[in-house]
Amino acid sequence: MRFYTTTGDDGTTGLLGEGRVKKHDVRVEAIGTLDESTAALGLARAQCLDPRSAPILLEAQRDLYKLMAEVAATPENADKFRSIDAACVTWLEKQTDALSEIVEMPKEFILPGDSLAGAALSLARTIVRRAERRVVELHDLQELSNPELQRYLNRLSSLCFVLELLENKAAGHQTTLAKR
Repeated sequence: MRFYTTTGDDGTTGLLGEGRVKKHDVRVEAIGTLDESTAALGLARAQCLDPRSAPILLEAQRDLYKLMAEVAATPENADKFRSIDAACVTWLEKQTDALSEIVEMPKEFILPGDSLAGAALSLARTIVRRAERRVVELHDLQELSNPELQRYLNRLSSLCFVLELLENKAAGHQTTLAKR
């Protein structure tokens, strides 16, 4: 078995459905950014010190995999791949709320880099935000119809921020404020 297909050598890729699109298509850009988000969460998960962080991140990675499938589906096939719903968004909110009880919310902007996991989570947060922008664009173009995808990514970025604070605390570091 080969680890490559050569079918994309012409600058196109297949979706979950009929046809092929250019690799620079908005949908492909969204899929790629979701893939980056999953990888960034994995990088963070591999470095987490607080035992609560890794299981939450693993679940979020699995959700992103499902979300990516829905985005990769052609509009006529999207319902077959729909699994991100209001309950998934509520789960993220519950995780964020629970962790918010443990960490102190900074009163101003912070700078990433106080712990390895915290820095990785900050990077993941920014990539998730970019994925959110791409999904919103697809929704605005009426290429996606599930509004829970946008909500999920919005909440996931908030969770990444709270997890960054948690991981900085677990590493024994104060979070660095942007202002002196």
